[in-house]
Amino acid sequence: MIDQTKTKASILLIYTGGTIGMKEDPEDQTLKPFDFSQILDAVPELGKFACRLDSWTFNPLIDSSDVEPGLWQSLAELIRDNYQSYDGFVILHGTDTMAYSASALSFMLEHLSKPVIFTGSQLPIGSPRTDGKENLISSVEIAAAKDKDGNAVVPEVCICFDSHLYRGNRATKVNSENFNAFSSGNFPPLAEAGINIKYNTRYIHYPSDRSCPLEIHTELDTRVSILKIHPGITPQVVRNILCGAETRAVILETYGSGNALTKDWFIDIVREAVALDKILLNVTQCFSGSVNMSLYATGKPLQDAGVVSGYDSTTESALAKLFYLMGASSDNAWVKLMLNNSLRGEISK
Repeated sequence: MIDQTKTKASILLIYTGGTIGMKEDPEDQTLKPFDFSQILDAVPELGKFACRLDSWTFNPLIDSSDVEPGLWQSLAELIRDNYQSYDGFVILHGTDTMAYSASALSFMLEHLSKPVIFTGSQLPIGSPRTDGKENLISSVEIAAAKDKDGNAVVPEVCICFDSHLYRGNRATKVNSENFNAFSSGNFPPLAEAGINIKYNTRYIHYPSDRSCPLEIHTELDTRVSILKIHPGITPQVVRNILCGAETRAVILETYGSGNALTKDWFIDIVREAVALDKILLNVTQCFSGSVNMSLYATGKPLQDAGVVSGYDSTTESALAKLFYLMGASSDNAWVKLMLNNSLRGEISK
């Protein structure tokens, strides 16, 4: 525990795993997990904030590539159990699946009125050129930020990376080598860190009633597949994915504004899947832009067959939204109806 005098805010630092939490062992030069109870030794700048920092480390640590919904459930429960004790939460997470986790938590945490900030790094926190220190410092400062009335400035699930704060369900990983690993093609940053942190308050979602208690949703139905439309795709592949017995929903990653091949066999399989009561959700393969199936003749057949528009949602957000909605109800008609609504600011409607 790091206890500062004149405490203004209390932050729980949650380490799930990932590059940011690694430090080189001076004896054998291997990377080993960092002890976050000694965080001030590695990042002394944190000591300048008038806030209390406590840490919680998952055991065992989870590599980003091994993240499963069980981690999201554990995070939601951990935040719920500590919600009254802290003003904000900073989650250290591997970058590969960070956008999936941030999207999932955005739906699983209802009536959220405190910051939940995901961050990580491309280089370990012990490396000389690490981006981890700046990402962590900015995340803690944002998580601790309050307005003149004592309310959280950014009461959302977010990703903080490379001086930018993104809505968690709007971000995606775009770079595996540079420090600007994340971006948000369809929604502006909620904050930008320069000499000062500039908050774009017009884009931040604020709860209508901050007195509502936090509610978590941990029932998730993960029977979702993703089909990326591509030249040369075969009827066998399409039918296996769209009509699979164990699949309840399929995300179609289509071209441009929601376009796909118009060959009879393809449309027939789409209709077959809809007749089997499969939920088919259309998102674009493009980094930015929105699905509009009525715009071109190559998209209209999907709309007519019963495919639901994902509008401008990311694939990560679409997946998390389906997990959440399908876990809430076995009624596929209700799920399709709810997909048209912006539940946590994940689509521009």
